[in-house]
Amino acid sequence: MIRALWTAASGMVAQQMNLDVTSNNLANVNTTGFKKNRAEFEDLMYQNLKIAGTLNQNGDQLPVGLQIGLGVRPVAVHKLFSQGDFQNTGNQLDIAIEGEGFFRVDKGGEIAYTRSGAFKLNSNGTIVTDNGYPLQPAFTVPQDTQNIVITEDGHLTCVDKNGTTLAETDIPVYTFVNPAGLKAIGRNLFYQTDASGEAIENVPGQGNAGTLAQGFLEMSNVEIVEEMVNMIVGQRAYEANSKAITTADSLLQIANQVKR
Repeated sequence: MIRALWTAASGMVAQQMNLDVTSNNLANVNTTGFKKNRAEFEDLMYQNLKIAGTLNQNGDQLPVGLQIGLGVRPVAVHKLFSQGDFQNTGNQLDIAIEGEGFFRVDKGGEIAYTRSGAFKLNSNGTIVTDNGYPLQPAFTVPQDTQNIVITEDGHLTCVDKNGTTLAETDIPVYTFVNPAGLKAIGRNLFYQTDASGEAIENVPGQGNAGTLAQGFLEMSNVEIVEEMVNMIVGQRAYEANSKAITTADSLLQIANQVKR
């Protein structure tokens, strides 16, 4: 059987995954705090017909070998944590992180992390995410609060209509040695993994942690033009591999007709 059939088939499967990743990026172009993904591939094993450096029949060393590749496979989907654009909302509980870091939330007793700072108040006055997960450390805004002020270093102050401070707290920012190793679980949330390393608690603006910007949201870092180009390239690569399968099939057909 011609190797090209299976080699090209592996290329089609790889480009299908490439398109899946690109489609997910495009689908989340307006998702707050979303970080785009990049599909990465590696070549498969090689069939060695001649090994470089061996001696020929005259005793001369072969400068290059004869290897035939057997295709490609997906090896990783890398999440890129570059900074997204900021949208000015004017909402007191919208918070963007300028730089590295994540907010910590309580997801049903499990610790999760997010870049989305679109926080709300629940019926108890607790600061929560869109899905009702409390921001950590948990904080309840007093009922008579008229204004909420959040500084760049994460200090949150609740004041009444007279300007009297009713309650205050500090919002930390958590960083990771390898944020690309975090496990995305949907709902703009990530779980810590062995690959990401332990979460490091920081005061915003100190160390490598970013500062906080009240009244702003970080938008998706997906670049539509870039994703459209990736989609076109993936489509053409898929098409080229399908043509290789068609050509290999034609060669087999010719071989089957030789006896005629």
